[in-house]
Amino acid sequence: MGFLRDGAGGTPKVTVFIPTWNGERWLGEVLPALIGQVVDFDFELLVIDSGSRDRTCEMVEASGARLIRIPNSEFDHGLTRNRAVTEARGDIVVLTVQDATPASNDWLATMVSHFGDPEVAGVFCNQIPRSNCSPFMKERIRNWVSGMGSPQVRHVPDAPEGFWKLDPTQRWLTAQFDNVASAVRRDFALTHPFTRRKFGEDVTWAKSAILARAKIVMEPRVAVIHSHDNSMWYEFRRCYLDMQNINNLFGTCLAPRLRDVFTYTGNATRRFWKLVRDDRELSLPSKIFWMAKAVPFAFSQNLVQFLGPMSNKQGNRGLWRLWNRVAGHEV
Repeated sequence: MGFLRDGAGGTPKVTVFIPTWNGERWLGEVLPALIGQVVDFDFELLVIDSGSRDRTCEMVEASGARLIRIPNSEFDHGLTRNRAVTEARGDIVVLTVQDATPASNDWLATMVSHFGDPEVAGVFCNQIPRSNCSPFMKERIRNWVSGMGSPQVRHVPDAPEGFWKLDPTQRWLTAQFDNVASAVRRDFALTHPFTRRKFGEDVTWAKSAILARAKIVMEPRVAVIHSHDNSMWYEFRRCYLDMQNINNLFGTCLAPRLRDVFTYTGNATRRFWKLVRDDRELSLPSKIFWMAKAVPFAFSQNLVQFLGPMSNKQGNRGLWRLWNRVAGHEV
């Protein structure tokens, strides 16, 4: 039991899917970590590449994965994952990304184990930031996909009524999901597909699963190694779109008043300073650098908590339309 190379025959129980685009930098680490998973079932590796110009496709084919090529213009976070679900031969489809490396060889088996419960539609797991990740992003990753101890089952048996009785933040937390490292039941995902999305297809899908009275499991015992070292401007735009999205989906507004932005900025700055001060891996010059960035980063991240919901309220017109175009460009 284990990895089935493309064309080897057999019927996999699980399909592991990766969307790729110029992923040569990471695939030398990611592909062996996936193929080497210790399992008691057969699984295939499916890759949909959207126009890579490096050695990505060559590496994928050499690994024995099944490769589908599409033009870059056809890639969409939601629709490309739907294509993967349709093409999958396994009953369970594991969705990950080209720069997420399983942190242990029991990652796949642990993720798939939850589907013994027929009510489980999706599973996602922890993420571990890479060593070069900024101290601020390390904190965000730990807070966004955080879990400790035993698996957490998110389920609203009396949905949709019971779901909408929750306060907006609790709705968001109940439907938390992340396709950096997730798994979905194929039959369910065929009848409840991902939507066309430039951003946030995972939490949008999880909301539909919760409303259908299915279960979502947060699995904290395994993780993937994954993070990005993006600019402050990129993270500002990304979080702005994130706050727009969760406000649209759940009514969540984390900073309803502009004055909240300044209060939260002060709290976050003090927290960031402590993180930098206590980080033993940072040199003194690095600590000075990150201390200086703490205030603008904290302000930008809290400002979007106000601007995202406000833009929804104002509508996509006038200056807001122009700003939305700038903020959403290539994020």
